[in-house]
Amino acid sequence: MAQILFILIAFACALGASCLAIWHIYRHLINYTEPIYQRYIVRIIFMVPVFSTMSFMSLVTSNKSIYYNSVREVYEAWVIYNFLSLCLAWVGGPGVVVTSLSGQSIKPSWFLMTCCLPPMPLDGRFIRRCKQGGLQFIILKPILLVVTFMLYAKGRYRDGIFDTKQGYLYVTIIYTISYSLALYALVLFYVACRDLLQPFKPVPKFVIIKSVVFLTYWQQGVLVFLAAKLGIIKSAEEAADVQNFALCVEMAIAAVGHLYAFPYNHYADMNRDASGDLRGSLIHALSFNDVLHDTVHQFAPTYHDYILYSTEDGGTTKYQTRAIISQQEMGVVQNQSHMLGSSIIDDAYPSSLYSSESESPNSARKRLKESESTKSVSLFDVPSPFSQS
Repeated sequence: MAQILFILIAFACALGASCLAIWHIYRHLINYTEPIYQRYIVRIIFMVPVFSTMSFMSLVTSNKSIYYNSVREVYEAWVIYNFLSLCLAWVGGPGVVVTSLSGQSIKPSWFLMTCCLPPMPLDGRFIRRCKQGGLQFIILKPILLVVTFMLYAKGRYRDGIFDTKQGYLYVTIIYTISYSLALYALVLFYVACRDLLQPFKPVPKFVIIKSVVFLTYWQQGVLVFLAAKLGIIKSAEEAADVQNFALCVEMAIAAVGHLYAFPYNHYADMNRDASGDLRGSLIHALSFNDVLHDTVHQFAPTYHDYILYSTEDGGTTKYQTRAIISQQEMGVVQNQSHMLGSSIIDDAYPSSLYSSESESPNSARKRLKESESTKSVSLFDVPSPFSQS
C-alpha cells in the first residue's frame, strides 16, 4: 500500500509539473518576440518535463532506470550551457562584455578559489574559457553515456555501487570534475557580469537553475549515499527510488519557480507582429545549429571569426570580424547605456546604426536589411583580445 501511494504521489507531481511547464513553453512560443533570449528560456523550461518524466519512468521500471537517468543527465548538461548562453545574450554578447569590462579583472578570492592565482583579466579569453567550461560538459556527458552502456552490458557497472571493480566509481569521478568545471564557469561569468546582468534580475533565475541541477547531483551522489551508509536506506535500488521520487516532487516546485523566473508576460506585451508561428518558433528553439557552431568555434585553434545567430530567418550569420555584435543585441546595449557610459556606446555604435526605442522590431529589421553596412559593427581596430597568442 505504501509503495502504491509512493508511486501515485510521484505520478501526480510529475504530471502536474509537465503540464504546467508545457503550458509555460507554449505561452513563450506564441509570444516569441525576442528569439535571441526565448530560445534559451524554452530549452531551460523543458528541463521540467524531461526530468519529471525520466524520474517517474525510472521509479516504475527500475530495471531500465540506467537509460532514463542517462537522458536526464545529458539534459542537465544542456541546461547549464543554455543558461550561460542566455546570460551572455542578456548582456549583449561578447563584444559588449569585452568593451564594458575592459581593463577590469577578478581579484584573488577565497570564495572563488582563486586566492593563490593572479588577477583574472576580464577579456575575450575569459569569455571563451567560460563558454568552453559549459561546452565541455555537453561534449563529455554523451561520451560517458556510451562508456556507461558498454560497462553495463559487460556487467561492470552497477548504479550507486562505489566499488573499485565497478565502473560507476570512475564514471562518477570524471562526471564530478566535468560538472564542477561547468558550474564554476557559470559562477565566474555571473561574478564578472553581475552589474551588466542586473536589469534582467538574474538572481532568482540563477538560484532556481543552480538549485535544481545542484540538488539533483548532491541527492544522488552524496545525500542518498550517506543515508545508505547510515542504514536509513538499505540498498542501492531503494536509494535510486528515493532519488527519483524526490525529483518528481522537486520538478513540481521547479515548474512553479520557472513561471516567476522566466515570465512570458514581458514578451507578450511587446509587438505581436514580431512573433512568428508556433511551429517556426518551436523549430528555432529546439534547433541544435547554434550549439554545433559554437562548439566548433570555441574549441577552434584560431579564434578570429565569431558566430552570431540571426533570428530574422532562423539561420546563422558568420561575420568576418574579430569582436563584433549583432544588430539584435544592440537593443541590449541601448538599455544598458547608463551602465556602460555614453562615450563607449557612441564610439562603438554610431547612432545611425540602431533604431530608436519607439521603432517597432519589424521596422527596424526592414531598415537594417536595406544597408549592408549595418550587418555588423567592429568594436576594435586593434588585434582582438579573442585571438589566441
